[in-house]
Amino acid sequence: MVDLVREGVDCVVRAGALADSDMVVRRLGTMPEITVASPSYLTAHGRPQTPDDLAGHHMIGFVSSRTGQPLPLEFTRDGQVVEVPLPARVLVSGADTSAAAARLGLGLVQAPRYRFAGDLASGTLVEVLADFPPTPTPLSVLYPSNRQLSPRVRVFVDWLAETIGPGLDGGP
Repeated sequence: MVDLVREGVDCVVRAGALADSDMVVRRLGTMPEITVASPSYLTAHGRPQTPDDLAGHHMIGFVSSRTGQPLPLEFTRDGQVVEVPLPARVLVSGADTSAAAARLGLGLVQAPRYRFAGDLASGTLVEVLADFPPTPTPLSVLYPSNRQLSPRVRVFVDWLAETIGPGLDGGP
């Protein structure tokens, strides 16, 4: 995490829920999330049909940079978010590592859909529990409110909104 004011950073793109701050926030949209696993993992552990079928399954534990703890899997059921903590065979702190661990058959993983587009197309990973999607991840650009927004930062922020936003759910 970067302290924009103290470190003199013009702006930052952040994914996820934002803590209260005095930053100006421009929401770009939300990234749809999915749950995936490798075919070999599903052969060994079975393909769950509902979150209730996850007993005996493992997740790839993605460690939160905020808490230092693995994030539970999230599913939406009847409009309500259900968190399911599963045992983790491996803990990771990077998206590339979690995707690699999923390809190796180490467990279920959740991440934005775009992250797995190639794996889904090739069959390396398979979407599971599609009827119970994880909550989408908000994507925002932030910049300090206490300084004049430079023309180059304004152009960059507008470009982000025009380029990335339309590809996201709820984008501008």
